[in-house]
Amino acid sequence: MQTGFDNDRYIEMQASHIRERIAQFGGKLYLEFGGKLFDDYHASRVLPGFEPDSKARMLAQLADQAEVVFAICANDIERNRRRSDIGVTYDEDVLRLMDVFRSMGLAIGGVVITRFSGQPKAEAYQAHLEQLGIPVYRHYPIEGYPTSVDLIVSDEGFGKNEYVKTERPLVVVTAPGPGSGKLAVCLSQLYNEHLRGTESGYAKFETFPVWNLPLKHPVNVAYEAATTDLDDDNVIDPFHLEAYGEVTVNYNRDVDTFPVLRAMMEKIFGRSAYQSPTDMGVNMVGNCISDDAVCQEAGKSEVVRRFYTMSERIARTGQGEGELDKLRLLMREVGVDENHDPAHVAALLKEEVTGLPAAAMVLPDGSLVTGKTSELLGAASSLLLNALKRVAGVAKRTYVVSDEALAPISHLKTAHLHSRNPRLHTDETLIALSISSATNPEAERVISATSELKGCDAYFSVIISPTDEAIYRKLGINVCCEPKFERRTFYHR
Repeated sequence: MQTGFDNDRYIEMQASHIRERIAQFGGKLYLEFGGKLFDDYHASRVLPGFEPDSKARMLAQLADQAEVVFAICANDIERNRRRSDIGVTYDEDVLRLMDVFRSMGLAIGGVVITRFSGQPKAEAYQAHLEQLGIPVYRHYPIEGYPTSVDLIVSDEGFGKNEYVKTERPLVVVTAPGPGSGKLAVCLSQLYNEHLRGTESGYAKFETFPVWNLPLKHPVNVAYEAATTDLDDDNVIDPFHLEAYGEVTVNYNRDVDTFPVLRAMMEKIFGRSAYQSPTDMGVNMVGNCISDDAVCQEAGKSEVVRRFYTMSERIARTGQGEGELDKLRLLMREVGVDENHDPAHVAALLKEEVTGLPAAAMVLPDGSLVTGKTSELLGAASSLLLNALKRVAGVAKRTYVVSDEALAPISHLKTAHLHSRNPRLHTDETLIALSISSATNPEAERVISATSELKGCDAYFSVIISPTDEAIYRKLGINVCCEPKFERRTFYHR
Protein backbone atom coordinates (compact mmCIF):
# COMPACT_ATOMS: atom_id res chain seq x y z
CA MET A 1 0.00 0.00 0.00
CA GLN A 2 1.13 3.58 -0.62
CA THR A 3 2.67 5.43 2.32
CA GLY A 4 1.98 9.08 3.07
CA PHE A 5 3.29 9.43 6.61
CA ASP A 6 6.81 9.21 8.09
CA ASN A 7 6.25 7.24 11.28
CA ASP A 8 9.86 7.21 12.49
CA ARG A 9 10.17 10.97 12.08
CA TYR A 10 6.92 11.42 13.95
CA ILE A 11 8.06 9.39 16.97
CA GLU A 12 11.32 11.34 17.26
CA MET A 13 9.80 14.78 16.66
CA GLN A 14 6.84 14.20 18.99
CA ALA A 15 8.99 12.99 21.88
CA SER A 16 11.33 15.97 21.46
CA HIS A 17 8.45 18.45 21.43
CA ILE A 18 6.98 17.02 24.64
CA ARG A 19 10.37 17.31 26.36
CA GLU A 20 10.41 20.99 25.39
CA ARG A 21 6.96 21.49 26.90
CA ILE A 22 8.01 19.79 30.16
CA ALA A 23 10.93 22.24 30.42
CA GLN A 24 8.59 25.17 29.72
CA PHE A 25 6.72 24.45 32.96
CA GLY A 26 9.67 23.97 35.24
CA GLY A 27 9.92 20.20 35.00
CA LYS A 28 6.35 18.95 35.69
CA LEU A 29 3.74 18.50 32.96
CA TYR A 30 0.28 16.95 33.01
CA LEU A 31 -0.38 15.81 29.45
CA GLU A 32 -3.98 15.05 28.54
CA PHE A 33 -4.09 12.40 25.84
CA GLY A 34 -7.21 12.76 23.73
CA GLY A 35 -8.33 9.97 21.43
CA LYS A 36 -6.67 6.59 21.53
CA LEU A 37 -3.20 6.28 22.96
CA PHE A 38 -3.06 2.71 21.67
CA ASP A 39 -4.97 0.91 18.90
CA ASP A 40 -5.41 4.14 16.89
CA TYR A 41 -6.66 2.50 13.72
CA HIS A 42 -8.40 5.65 12.54
CA ALA A 43 -5.05 7.45 12.37
CA SER A 44 -3.42 4.53 10.58
CA ARG A 45 -6.18 4.58 7.94
CA VAL A 46 -6.13 8.32 7.20
CA LEU A 47 -2.34 8.68 7.53
CA PRO A 48 -0.98 5.62 5.68
CA GLY A 49 2.28 4.74 7.36
CA PHE A 50 1.12 5.72 10.85
CA GLU A 51 1.22 2.65 13.08
CA PRO A 52 -1.70 2.08 15.50
CA ASP A 53 0.70 2.00 18.47
CA SER A 54 2.85 4.98 17.36
CA LYS A 55 1.85 7.22 20.26
CA ALA A 56 2.57 4.51 22.81
CA ARG A 57 5.94 3.83 21.14
CA MET A 58 6.69 7.54 21.29
CA LEU A 59 5.94 7.54 25.01
CA ALA A 60 8.25 4.56 25.44
CA GLN A 61 11.07 6.92 24.44
CA LEU A 62 10.08 9.01 27.47
CA ALA A 63 9.72 6.00 29.79
CA ASP A 64 12.36 7.24 32.23
CA GLN A 65 10.44 10.53 32.62
CA ALA A 66 6.81 9.43 32.32
CA GLU A 67 4.07 7.74 34.29
CA VAL A 68 0.51 7.04 33.20
CA VAL A 69 -2.64 7.94 35.14
CA PHE A 70 -6.00 6.60 33.96
CA ALA A 71 -9.30 8.44 34.28
CA ILE A 72 -12.55 6.48 34.22
CA CYS A 73 -16.00 7.86 34.98
CA ALA A 74 -17.92 6.11 37.75
CA ASN A 75 -21.09 6.27 35.68
CA ASP A 76 -19.37 4.40 32.82
CA ILE A 77 -18.34 1.67 35.24
CA GLU A 78 -21.89 1.48 36.57
CA ARG A 79 -23.47 0.97 33.15
CA ASN A 80 -20.71 -1.28 31.74
CA ARG A 81 -19.90 1.11 28.92
CA ARG A 82 -17.94 -0.53 26.09
CA ARG A 83 -15.41 0.60 23.53
CA SER A 84 -17.17 0.37 20.18
CA ASP A 85 -14.03 -0.60 18.25
CA ILE A 86 -12.79 -3.59 20.27
CA GLY A 87 -15.89 -4.42 22.33
CA VAL A 88 -14.40 -4.49 25.85
CA THR A 89 -15.85 -2.54 28.78
CA TYR A 90 -14.09 0.61 29.91
CA ASP A 91 -13.09 -0.92 33.27
CA GLU A 92 -11.57 -3.95 31.53
CA ASP A 93 -9.81 -1.75 29.00
CA VAL A 94 -8.01 0.16 31.75
CA LEU A 95 -6.43 -3.11 32.91
CA ARG A 96 -5.63 -4.12 29.33
CA LEU A 97 -3.90 -0.81 28.65
CA MET A 98 -1.98 -1.02 31.91
CA ASP A 99 -0.49 -4.33 30.82
CA VAL A 100 0.46 -2.82 27.45
CA PHE A 101 2.15 0.21 29.01
CA ARG A 102 3.97 -1.82 31.63
CA SER A 103 5.32 -4.09 28.88
CA MET A 104 6.75 -0.96 27.25
CA GLY A 105 8.51 0.12 30.44
CA LEU A 106 6.05 2.87 31.40
CA ALA A 107 5.20 3.36 35.07
CA ILE A 108 1.56 3.33 36.20
CA GLY A 109 0.64 6.19 38.52
CA GLY A 110 -2.84 4.94 39.34
CA VAL A 111 -6.50 5.20 38.41
CA VAL A 112 -8.80 8.15 39.08
CA ILE A 113 -12.49 7.32 39.33
CA THR A 114 -14.15 10.56 38.23
CA ARG A 115 -17.63 11.85 39.12
CA PHE A 116 -17.73 9.40 42.01
CA SER A 117 -20.89 9.59 44.11
CA GLY A 118 -21.11 6.18 45.73
CA GLN A 119 -21.86 4.05 42.67
CA PRO A 120 -21.75 0.40 43.86
CA LYS A 121 -19.92 -0.97 40.80
CA ALA A 122 -17.35 1.80 41.04
CA GLU A 123 -16.72 0.91 44.68
CA ALA A 124 -16.32 -2.76 43.73
CA TYR A 125 -13.96 -1.80 40.90
CA GLN A 126 -11.84 0.24 43.28
CA ALA A 127 -11.61 -2.68 45.69
CA HIS A 128 -10.53 -4.96 42.83
CA LEU A 129 -7.82 -2.55 41.68
CA GLU A 130 -6.49 -2.11 45.20
CA GLN A 131 -6.29 -5.88 45.59
CA LEU A 132 -4.05 -5.82 42.52
CA GLY A 133 -1.85 -3.19 44.18
CA ILE A 134 -3.01 -0.34 41.91
CA PRO A 135 -3.46 3.09 43.58
CA VAL A 136 -7.00 4.44 43.19
CA TYR A 137 -8.23 7.99 43.76
CA ARG A 138 -11.72 9.45 43.85
CA HIS A 139 -12.72 12.70 42.20
CA TYR A 140 -16.19 14.05 42.85
CA PRO A 141 -18.88 15.90 40.87
CA ILE A 142 -18.60 19.68 41.20
CA GLU A 143 -21.80 21.67 40.91
CA GLY A 144 -21.67 24.10 38.02
CA TYR A 145 -18.66 22.49 36.31
CA PRO A 146 -17.11 23.83 34.14
CA THR A 147 -18.49 27.40 34.26
CA SER A 148 -18.55 28.15 38.01
CA VAL A 149 -14.85 28.96 38.13
CA ASP A 150 -14.76 30.43 41.64
CA LEU A 151 -16.39 27.31 43.12
CA ILE A 152 -14.40 24.86 40.99
CA VAL A 153 -11.03 26.40 41.85
CA SER A 154 -11.55 26.29 45.60
CA ASP A 155 -11.40 23.95 48.58
CA GLU A 156 -15.03 22.99 47.85
CA GLY A 157 -14.24 22.18 44.24
CA PHE A 158 -10.89 20.72 43.17
CA GLY A 159 -9.84 20.84 46.80
CA LYS A 160 -12.26 18.01 47.68
CA ASN A 161 -10.68 15.65 45.17
CA GLU A 162 -8.12 13.14 46.35
CA TYR A 163 -4.61 14.23 45.38
CA VAL A 164 -2.96 11.84 42.92
CA LYS A 165 0.59 11.13 44.07
CA THR A 166 2.95 11.30 41.12
CA GLU A 167 6.73 11.20 40.98
CA ARG A 168 7.83 11.77 37.40
CA PRO A 169 8.18 14.94 35.29
CA LEU A 170 5.63 13.80 32.72
CA VAL A 171 2.22 12.57 33.85
CA VAL A 172 0.19 11.21 30.95
CA VAL A 173 -3.52 11.31 31.72
CA THR A 174 -5.43 8.96 29.46
CA ALA A 175 -8.74 7.11 29.44
CA PRO A 176 -10.50 4.20 27.73
CA GLY A 177 -12.85 6.55 25.88
CA PRO A 178 -14.41 10.03 25.65
CA GLY A 179 -16.22 11.64 28.56
CA SER A 180 -13.96 10.06 31.18
CA GLY A 181 -12.87 13.35 32.77
CA LYS A 182 -9.22 13.62 31.73
CA LEU A 183 -9.20 17.42 31.60
CA ALA A 184 -10.79 17.72 35.04
CA VAL A 185 -8.16 15.35 36.44
CA CYS A 186 -5.35 17.46 34.98
CA LEU A 187 -6.79 20.75 36.26
CA SER A 188 -7.49 19.28 39.69
CA GLN A 189 -3.88 18.17 39.89
CA LEU A 190 -2.62 21.62 38.86
CA TYR A 191 -4.66 23.15 41.67
CA ASN A 192 -3.49 20.67 44.28
CA GLU A 193 0.13 20.79 43.10
CA HIS A 194 0.02 24.58 43.40
CA LEU A 195 -1.26 24.31 46.98
CA ARG A 196 1.74 22.07 47.75
CA GLY A 197 4.19 24.50 46.21
CA THR A 198 4.96 22.38 43.12
CA GLU A 199 5.29 24.21 39.82
CA SER A 200 3.48 22.32 37.05
CA GLY A 201 1.75 22.84 33.74
CA TYR A 202 -0.83 21.36 31.41
CA ALA A 203 -0.81 20.45 27.71
CA LYS A 204 -3.11 18.52 25.43
CA PHE A 205 -2.30 15.87 22.87
CA GLU A 206 -5.07 15.46 20.29
CA THR A 207 -4.12 13.83 17.01
CA PHE A 208 -7.19 15.24 15.22
CA PRO A 209 -8.10 17.62 13.84
CA VAL A 210 -4.60 18.38 12.57
CA TRP A 211 -4.06 22.01 13.54
CA ASN A 212 -1.69 22.88 10.67
CA LEU A 213 -3.71 21.30 7.85
CA PRO A 214 -6.51 23.24 6.09
CA LEU A 215 -9.96 23.14 7.67
CA LYS A 216 -11.43 21.15 4.75
CA HIS A 217 -8.45 18.89 4.19
CA PRO A 218 -9.83 15.32 3.79
CA VAL A 219 -7.83 14.13 6.82
CA ASN A 220 -9.59 16.72 8.98
CA VAL A 221 -12.96 16.06 7.37
CA ALA A 222 -12.46 12.36 8.13
CA TYR A 223 -12.17 13.28 11.81
CA GLU A 224 -15.54 15.02 11.63
CA ALA A 225 -16.94 11.89 9.98
CA ALA A 226 -15.57 9.76 12.83
CA THR A 227 -17.21 11.92 15.49
CA THR A 228 -20.66 12.63 14.07
CA ASP A 229 -22.21 10.96 17.11
CA LEU A 230 -20.35 13.42 19.38
CA ASP A 231 -21.61 16.46 17.44
CA ASP A 232 -18.03 17.67 16.92
CA ASP A 233 -17.17 20.21 14.23
CA ASN A 234 -13.78 21.40 13.03
CA VAL A 235 -13.44 25.17 13.24
CA ILE A 236 -10.83 27.86 12.76
CA ASP A 237 -9.35 28.73 16.17
CA PRO A 238 -10.48 32.38 16.63
CA PHE A 239 -8.29 32.89 19.71
CA HIS A 240 -5.14 31.87 17.84
CA LEU A 241 -6.07 34.01 14.86
CA GLU A 242 -6.59 37.04 17.10
CA ALA A 243 -3.43 36.49 19.16
CA TYR A 244 -1.00 35.60 16.35
CA GLY A 245 -2.69 36.32 13.03
CA GLU A 246 -2.26 32.64 12.10
CA VAL A 247 -5.02 30.36 10.78
CA THR A 248 -5.12 27.04 12.66
CA VAL A 249 -7.74 24.32 13.05
CA ASN A 250 -9.27 23.06 16.27
CA TYR A 251 -12.64 21.60 17.17
CA ASN A 252 -15.67 23.32 18.54
CA ARG A 253 -15.65 21.89 22.06
CA ASP A 254 -12.09 23.05 22.77
CA VAL A 255 -12.81 26.48 21.32
CA ASP A 256 -16.06 26.79 23.30
CA THR A 257 -14.45 25.79 26.61
CA PHE A 258 -11.17 27.69 26.21
CA PRO A 259 -12.34 30.90 27.94
CA VAL A 260 -13.35 28.84 30.98
CA LEU A 261 -10.12 26.86 30.93
CA ARG A 262 -8.07 30.05 30.68
CA ALA A 263 -10.04 31.55 33.58
CA MET A 264 -9.29 28.46 35.70
CA MET A 265 -5.56 28.73 34.97
CA GLU A 266 -5.62 32.43 35.82
CA LYS A 267 -7.42 31.60 39.07
CA ILE A 268 -4.84 28.94 39.98
CA PHE A 269 -1.63 30.65 38.83
CA GLY A 270 -2.59 34.28 38.45
CA ARG A 271 -2.01 34.05 34.68
CA SER A 272 -2.58 31.71 31.73
CA ALA A 273 0.35 30.27 29.82
CA TYR A 274 -1.83 29.94 26.71
CA GLN A 275 -3.57 32.40 24.42
CA SER A 276 -5.52 29.83 22.39
CA PRO A 277 -6.62 26.19 22.31
CA THR A 278 -3.99 25.59 19.63
CA ASP A 279 -1.32 26.85 22.04
CA MET A 280 -2.21 24.02 24.43
CA GLY A 281 -1.56 21.30 21.87
CA VAL A 282 1.67 19.42 21.29
CA ASN A 283 0.65 17.42 18.21
CA MET A 284 3.33 17.05 15.50
CA VAL A 285 1.35 14.80 13.11
CA GLY A 286 0.95 17.48 10.44
CA ASN A 287 4.72 17.96 10.25
CA CYS A 288 5.29 14.30 9.36
CA ILE A 289 3.06 13.90 6.31
CA SER A 290 5.41 12.78 3.54
CA ASP A 291 2.88 12.55 0.69
CA ASP A 292 -0.13 14.81 1.02
CA ALA A 293 -1.90 13.35 -2.02
CA VAL A 294 -1.83 9.86 -0.49
CA CYS A 295 -3.22 11.16 2.81
CA GLN A 296 -5.93 13.17 1.03
CA GLU A 297 -7.10 10.04 -0.78
CA ALA A 298 -6.99 8.06 2.48
CA GLY A 299 -9.10 10.73 4.18
CA LYS A 300 -11.72 10.58 1.44
CA SER A 301 -11.91 6.79 1.70
CA GLU A 302 -12.37 7.04 5.46
CA VAL A 303 -15.35 9.39 5.07
CA VAL A 304 -16.99 6.81 2.81
CA ARG A 305 -16.26 4.00 5.28
CA ARG A 306 -17.91 6.00 8.05
CA PHE A 307 -20.95 6.44 5.80
CA TYR A 308 -21.32 2.67 5.45
CA THR A 309 -20.70 2.09 9.16
CA MET A 310 -23.49 4.51 10.05
CA SER A 311 -25.79 3.03 7.38
CA GLU A 312 -25.27 -0.41 8.93
CA ARG A 313 -25.97 0.99 12.39
CA ILE A 314 -29.29 2.37 11.16
CA ALA A 315 -30.19 -1.02 9.69
CA ARG A 316 -29.40 -2.67 13.03
CA THR A 317 -30.88 -0.13 15.47
CA GLY A 318 -33.02 2.31 13.51
CA GLN A 319 -30.95 5.18 14.94
CA GLY A 320 -28.50 7.57 13.30
CA GLU A 321 -30.37 9.29 10.45
CA GLY A 322 -29.09 12.72 11.52
CA GLU A 323 -25.50 11.50 11.57
CA LEU A 324 -25.97 9.88 8.15
CA ASP A 325 -27.20 13.19 6.71
CA LYS A 326 -24.08 14.89 8.03
CA LEU A 327 -21.89 12.18 6.50
CA ARG A 328 -23.54 12.77 3.12
CA LEU A 329 -22.59 16.45 3.42
CA LEU A 330 -19.02 15.55 4.40
CA MET A 331 -18.71 13.23 1.39
CA ARG A 332 -19.84 16.08 -0.80
CA GLU A 333 -17.26 18.39 0.79
CA VAL A 334 -14.39 16.11 -0.22
CA GLY A 335 -15.89 15.24 -3.61
CA VAL A 336 -16.81 11.57 -3.20
CA ASP A 337 -19.92 9.40 -3.00
CA GLU A 338 -20.77 5.86 -1.87
CA ASN A 339 -19.34 4.45 -5.12
CA HIS A 340 -15.89 5.98 -4.49
CA ASP A 341 -14.30 2.54 -4.21
CA PRO A 342 -14.75 0.35 -7.33
CA ALA A 343 -15.08 -2.69 -5.06
CA HIS A 344 -18.52 -1.44 -3.98
CA VAL A 345 -19.89 -1.49 -7.52
CA ALA A 346 -18.21 -4.84 -8.20
CA ALA A 347 -19.79 -6.46 -5.13
CA LEU A 348 -23.29 -5.32 -6.12
CA LEU A 349 -22.77 -6.47 -9.71
CA LYS A 350 -21.57 -9.88 -8.54
CA GLU A 351 -24.69 -10.26 -6.39
CA GLU A 352 -26.89 -9.26 -9.31
CA VAL A 353 -25.27 -11.90 -11.54
CA THR A 354 -25.27 -14.75 -8.99
CA GLY A 355 -28.48 -13.91 -7.12
CA LEU A 356 -26.68 -14.45 -3.80
CA PRO A 357 -24.61 -12.28 -1.41
CA ALA A 358 -21.26 -11.31 -2.90
CA ALA A 359 -18.14 -9.30 -2.08
CA ALA A 360 -15.20 -7.51 -3.70
CA MET A 361 -11.82 -6.06 -2.76
CA VAL A 362 -9.18 -3.87 -4.41
CA LEU A 363 -5.76 -5.41 -3.81
CA PRO A 364 -2.52 -3.50 -3.15
CA ASP A 365 -1.53 -3.69 -6.83
CA GLY A 366 -4.85 -2.08 -7.84
CA SER A 367 -6.44 -5.24 -9.21
CA LEU A 368 -9.99 -6.20 -8.28
CA VAL A 369 -11.02 -9.56 -6.84
CA THR A 370 -14.53 -10.80 -6.03
CA GLY A 371 -16.13 -13.54 -3.96
CA LYS A 372 -19.51 -15.25 -4.23
CA THR A 373 -21.71 -17.42 -2.03
CA SER A 374 -21.41 -21.16 -2.71
CA GLU A 375 -22.68 -24.35 -1.09
CA LEU A 376 -19.77 -24.55 1.35
CA LEU A 377 -18.42 -20.97 1.53
CA GLY A 378 -20.02 -17.67 2.37
CA ALA A 379 -19.08 -14.55 0.39
CA ALA A 380 -16.62 -13.42 3.07
CA SER A 381 -14.75 -16.73 3.00
CA SER A 382 -14.78 -16.89 -0.78
CA LEU A 383 -13.44 -13.34 -1.12
CA LEU A 384 -10.70 -13.93 1.43
CA LEU A 385 -9.49 -17.12 -0.28
CA ASN A 386 -9.57 -15.51 -3.74
CA ALA A 387 -7.69 -12.43 -2.51
CA LEU A 388 -5.06 -14.51 -0.74
CA LYS A 389 -4.51 -16.67 -3.80
CA ARG A 390 -4.12 -13.58 -5.98
CA VAL A 391 -1.48 -11.89 -3.78
CA ALA A 392 0.29 -15.24 -3.23
CA GLY A 393 0.52 -15.85 -6.98
CA VAL A 394 -1.59 -19.02 -6.87
CA ALA A 395 -3.86 -19.63 -9.86
CA LYS A 396 -7.54 -18.87 -9.23
CA ARG A 397 -8.72 -22.37 -10.20
CA THR A 398 -6.23 -24.06 -7.88
CA TYR A 399 -7.98 -25.73 -4.93
CA VAL A 400 -5.88 -24.84 -1.90
CA VAL A 401 -8.69 -26.18 0.30
CA SER A 402 -10.50 -29.20 -1.07
CA ASP A 403 -14.19 -29.96 -0.63
CA GLU A 404 -13.05 -33.00 1.35
CA ALA A 405 -11.58 -30.63 3.95
CA LEU A 406 -14.55 -28.25 3.98
CA ALA A 407 -17.45 -30.73 3.95
CA PRO A 408 -16.75 -32.34 7.36
CA ILE A 409 -16.66 -28.91 9.02
CA SER A 410 -19.97 -28.01 7.39
CA HIS A 411 -21.43 -31.34 8.56
CA LEU A 412 -20.20 -30.71 12.10
CA LYS A 413 -21.88 -27.29 12.14
CA THR A 414 -25.27 -28.49 10.94
CA ALA A 415 -25.56 -32.05 12.27
CA HIS A 416 -23.91 -31.65 15.65
CA LEU A 417 -23.80 -27.92 16.48
CA HIS A 418 -27.32 -27.34 15.08
CA SER A 419 -26.41 -24.37 12.90
CA ARG A 420 -28.84 -23.44 10.13
CA ASN A 421 -25.98 -22.13 8.03
CA PRO A 422 -23.88 -24.88 6.41
CA ARG A 423 -21.41 -22.40 4.90
CA LEU A 424 -18.07 -21.81 6.54
CA HIS A 425 -17.20 -18.51 8.17
CA THR A 426 -13.76 -17.04 7.58
CA ASP A 427 -12.29 -18.39 10.82
CA GLU A 428 -13.41 -21.93 9.91
CA THR A 429 -12.09 -21.50 6.37
CA LEU A 430 -8.68 -20.38 7.63
CA ILE A 431 -8.53 -23.42 9.93
CA ALA A 432 -9.32 -25.70 6.99
CA LEU A 433 -6.65 -23.88 4.97
CA SER A 434 -4.05 -24.32 7.71
CA ILE A 435 -4.84 -28.05 7.96
CA SER A 436 -4.45 -28.35 4.18
CA SER A 437 -1.07 -26.61 4.34
CA ALA A 438 0.39 -29.66 6.11
CA THR A 439 0.31 -31.53 2.79
CA ASN A 440 -0.20 -28.75 0.22
CA PRO A 441 2.69 -26.25 -0.28
CA GLU A 442 0.44 -23.84 -2.17
CA ALA A 443 -1.91 -23.66 0.82
CA GLU A 444 1.11 -22.67 2.91
CA ARG A 445 1.94 -19.93 0.38
CA VAL A 446 -1.61 -18.63 0.67
CA ILE A 447 -1.45 -18.51 4.47
CA SER A 448 1.85 -16.66 4.34
CA ALA A 449 0.23 -13.92 2.23
CA THR A 450 -2.30 -12.78 4.88
CA SER A 451 -0.22 -9.73 5.91
CA GLU A 452 -0.29 -8.42 2.33
CA LEU A 453 -4.01 -7.62 2.60
CA LYS A 454 -3.50 -5.14 5.44
CA GLY A 455 -5.08 -1.81 4.56
CA CYS A 456 -7.33 -3.14 1.77
CA ASP A 457 -11.05 -2.32 1.66
CA ALA A 458 -13.58 -5.13 1.37
CA TYR A 459 -17.16 -4.38 0.29
CA PHE A 460 -20.07 -6.75 0.86
CA SER A 461 -23.52 -6.72 -0.70
CA VAL A 462 -25.08 -7.63 2.68
CA ILE A 463 -24.21 -7.14 6.36
CA ILE A 464 -21.77 -9.90 7.25
CA SER A 465 -21.61 -11.82 10.50
CA PRO A 466 -19.69 -10.46 13.52
CA THR A 467 -17.39 -13.49 13.23
CA ASP A 468 -16.41 -12.68 9.65
CA GLU A 469 -16.00 -8.99 10.40
CA ALA A 470 -13.74 -9.74 13.37
CA ILE A 471 -11.44 -11.93 11.26
CA TYR A 472 -11.18 -9.29 8.55
CA ARG A 473 -10.31 -6.65 11.12
CA LYS A 474 -7.65 -8.88 12.67
CA LEU A 475 -6.09 -9.13 9.23
CA GLY A 476 -6.15 -5.33 8.93
CA ILE A 477 -8.81 -5.33 6.19
CA ASN A 478 -11.41 -2.55 6.32
CA VAL A 479 -15.00 -3.74 6.04
CA CYS A 480 -17.94 -1.93 4.44
CA CYS A 481 -21.39 -3.50 4.04
CA GLU A 482 -24.54 -2.60 2.20
CA PRO A 483 -27.12 -1.78 4.89
CA LYS A 484 -29.26 -4.87 4.37
CA PHE A 485 -29.38 -8.33 5.96
CA GLU A 486 -29.12 -11.60 4.07
CA ARG A 487 -32.21 -13.01 5.76
CA ARG A 488 -35.53 -11.24 6.25
CA THR A 489 -35.83 -11.85 9.97
CA PHE A 490 -36.23 -9.54 12.94
CA TYR A 491 -33.30 -10.98 14.90
CA HIS A 492 -29.81 -11.08 13.41
CA ARG A 493 -26.70 -12.57 14.99
